[in-house]
Amino acid sequence: MEKAVFLNKDLHFLRIAAVVPEMKVADVDFNTKGILKSLEKASAAGVQIAAFPEMSLTGYRIDDLVQHQVLLEKAMGGLRILAAETQKLNMALIVGLPVAIENKVYNCAAVVSRGKICGLVPKTYLPNYKEFYDSRWFESGSSLESTELLINGETVPCGTDLLFAVKGFPEAVFGIEICEDLWVPLAPHAYQSLAGACILFNLSASNEVLGKDDWRRVMVSSASGRCQAAYCYVSSSIAESSNDIVFGGHSLIAENGTILNETPRLRRESNMIICDIDVERLVFDRQINATMRSNSYGIPSFRKVAIEIEDVPAGEIQRQLDPHPFVPGNIADRASRCREIFSMQIGALSQKLRGAKKQNIVLGVSGGLDSTLALLAAVKTIDFLNLPRTCVHAFTLPGFGTTQRTKMNATRLGQALGVSFQEVDITGTCLSQFKDLSHKGQEDVVYENVQARYRTAFLFNKANELDAIVLGTGDLTEVALGWSTFAGDQLSHYHINVSVPKTLVQYLIGWVAEEEMKNSPAQKVLYDILETPISPELLKPANGQIQQKSEDIIGPVELADFFLYPFIRFGMRPGKILFLADTVNRRGLFCGKYEMDDLHKWLRSFIRRFFANQFKRTCMPEGPKVGSVSLSPRGDWRMPSDAEPTLWLEDLEAMYTRLKP
Repeated sequence: MEKAVFLNKDLHFLRIAAVVPEMKVADVDFNTKGILKSLEKASAAGVQIAAFPEMSLTGYRIDDLVQHQVLLEKAMGGLRILAAETQKLNMALIVGLPVAIENKVYNCAAVVSRGKICGLVPKTYLPNYKEFYDSRWFESGSSLESTELLINGETVPCGTDLLFAVKGFPEAVFGIEICEDLWVPLAPHAYQSLAGACILFNLSASNEVLGKDDWRRVMVSSASGRCQAAYCYVSSSIAESSNDIVFGGHSLIAENGTILNETPRLRRESNMIICDIDVERLVFDRQINATMRSNSYGIPSFRKVAIEIEDVPAGEIQRQLDPHPFVPGNIADRASRCREIFSMQIGALSQKLRGAKKQNIVLGVSGGLDSTLALLAAVKTIDFLNLPRTCVHAFTLPGFGTTQRTKMNATRLGQALGVSFQEVDITGTCLSQFKDLSHKGQEDVVYENVQARYRTAFLFNKANELDAIVLGTGDLTEVALGWSTFAGDQLSHYHINVSVPKTLVQYLIGWVAEEEMKNSPAQKVLYDILETPISPELLKPANGQIQQKSEDIIGPVELADFFLYPFIRFGMRPGKILFLADTVNRRGLFCGKYEMDDLHKWLRSFIRRFFANQFKRTCMPEGPKVGSVSLSPRGDWRMPSDAEPTLWLEDLEAMYTRLKP
C-alpha cells in the first residue's frame, strides 16, 4: 500500500511561491538566469507554481526602450528558454514581459509549464497619473482582438479571459492580473473568482511611498477575503531603476482575508516566500456561500487552459499551523480580542434580560472553568446595566463528587465579586431520588446524572422564586462532545458560553486574572481554578482529590478544539485533520505530549462523540455566537441525530494507516 501522502490528491493543498529574483534593467540574459536560479530553488522546495514580478524578464522601468524591437525579441527569447527549462522542473511559472501583438505592445504575464507556453494574459488597467505613464507604451488588454498568438510554431492562447486549471486537481483554478488591476473598483480578479478561480496572482511593479505597504496589505487581504480565494502578490525589487522612484520588492500571500506570509521590503538580495494554499478550504467556503453563487450570473465568459504540474509528497507543510485555533495568536491583539468577546456576551445577555423583563440571574458555580466564565460574564452584564451585583444569584451545589478545593474556590470567588451567594448541599435530595428509583447508590450513569439533573431543577425552581433567568455554563467543546447531562446541565434559559470553546475559556479567565483582577482577592482564586483538573465532579473523590478527570475520558481539550475548528469551520476530512495534528505535534507546538496513536485515538473518539450527541444539540438553549464556529441548531449547524459516522471514520483510518510508523 502507498505510504506517501501527496500534496494535491490527498491534502488538496497547492504549493505556490512569490519570487523576487536578481535583475538588471533591460538585461534580459541576466534576468533570465536570475529567474532560472530562483526556479531551481523553488523546485527543490516542491513549489508547484512560482510567480515573478511584472515585466520581470526586462525590468518594468525601461520606458521608451520597450518599443525597441531588439528588446521585444530578446524578451520572447528569454521566455522560450524558461519554457524549455520547465520541462525538467515539472512546475509552472508566471513571468512578466512585454509582447508585441497586432502592432501594439502589451504588458503581459506568461504562464509556462512542462516546456510549453500555456497562455498570455495582458494587463487591463494602465496607470497614467503621477509617476506612472503606462499608456505611453502599452495598450490595455481590453482592446486586444486576437485570442491566439503563434510562438515557436505553436498556438498560444492570449487575452484577459484566460483562467488556468491544474490537470488532475480540478478545484485548483487560477487567474492572473497585473499591478494596477488590483487597485481599481471593478478589478479583474473579482470576475475571475466568480468564474471559478480560487487562486489569484498579481504580477506587480509597485513603488514604495510612506504608508503604502499598509495599504497594500489591506488591498491584498481584502481581495482574498471578498473573493474567498488565495491572493499571491509579487512585486519588483530595488534593482528596478531608481531615477525618480524606489521599488521595495514587497510580496504577500493571503488566503481568505488572512496574510499568510510576506517578504521584508527594500532588500537587494533575491527573496522567495512559499505557502501551501488550502484549496479544499476555499472551495468549502464557496460551496456554502449562497451570496457568492448568486453573484456569478451574468459575468463575462472565460476560457480555461489546462496546465500540468507534478504532485509532490507533502513532507513539511509550508504554512503556519496554529495549535490553538480558537485562541488569539497575536499577543498584541489579546486585550482587544478578550474585551470584544466579553462585550458580545454582555450585549447578548443584557438584551436577553430586557426581552425577558428580568433583572436577576441565577447560575450554579462549581469552582470550575465554565461556571467561572459565566459568573464573570454575568457580573459584567449587571455592571453594564447599572444594577447591583446582588442581582447575580450564584449557588454552589456540592454533591457526592465535590472536593473541598472546588467548593472553596466557588465560595471565595462569589464573595470576592460581591454577588448573592449561597451553598446548598444536594446529597440528601439525591439520596431520596435513589430511594425512589430503588437505586443502591453504586457509581453508574444514574448516580452521576441524578446529581446533574437535580442541580438544574434546583436552579430553575430558584429562578421562578427570584423572577430570574437561569444562566447555562457549558462551553462549545462540551457541546461538540456531548459532555453534559441531557435535561441536566444541557438546559438553561440562556447558554452564555455556548460558542466559547474550552481553550478560549481558559484564555479569557487568565486574561481577567492578569488584567482586571490584579492584586484583588479574586485573582488568586482565578489562578487556582485554572490549575484545577477539569471535571464534572460526579464521582467520589479519591483521598479528597478529584478522581473523575474529563480529559481522561473525552481527551485533551486542546486536541478536541484543534479537531473541532477545521471539522466545522471548513468541513475538513478527518484524515487531513490527523495529518495536520501530526505536523503540529512534530513541530513541538503541542510540547511533544502526544504520539501518533494518541492523536488517532482522540480524533476517532471525537468523531464518534460528535455524531452520537447531536440529539443534545438539536434541543440546546439559545446562546450568543461570538466566533466563526457555532453548533446552534437554529443557526450554523444542522444534522440528523441518527447520522452514521462510518465515512468519516474510514477516512481517518486510511490516513492513519499511511502515517503510523
